[in-house]
Amino acid sequence: MMSWAESKLFTQRLILRSIQDSDLQNIYRGLSNPKVIKHYGVSFSSLEETKEQMDWYRQLQENETGMWFAMGLKDSNEFIGAVGLNDMSKEHKRGELGFWLLPEFWGSGYISEVVPKVLEYGFQTLDLHRIEAWVETDNENSRKVLSRLGFRHEGTLRDHEIKNGKFISVDVFASIVDNFV
Repeated sequence: MMSWAESKLFTQRLILRSIQDSDLQNIYRGLSNPKVIKHYGVSFSSLEETKEQMDWYRQLQENETGMWFAMGLKDSNEFIGAVGLNDMSKEHKRGELGFWLLPEFWGSGYISEVVPKVLEYGFQTLDLHRIEAWVETDNENSRKVLSRLGFRHEGTLRDHEIKNGKFISVDVFASIVDNFV
């Protein structure tokens, strides 16, 4: 796997670079925002708590179980969100896609632009065969974008997790290297 500092990807409008300690404030800004965390698996109420997420990003890289990127606008390098792969298994050649954007960048097509680049990275650089995305069933926007990008809905895990004291269901989507164009 590329070293932490060397990992950079580019799309038409975005730069994707390895998440660094200096991103703490931006990660906190996203993962404490009620609109972002409504459908996200973690949330933080302080910068100190957000350091757990920063450690998680670092451990993914060190353990070779994933790679997450800070997304920045190419023209200004303004931070807009994060995207990456985690829960990777070398043995089974699979990983899980995750992403989030700051709300002011929603509806601009950035996820549709960046996910194919992350899939390319996963399939070609990391030699994955399968990339999954687990999405809360009521997260209609993520479900739609994954379908548009060629992910197949493989099923729904009913009452799979507890979030805010309630059971939630999760849809499983997947992209296989053979279907990636």
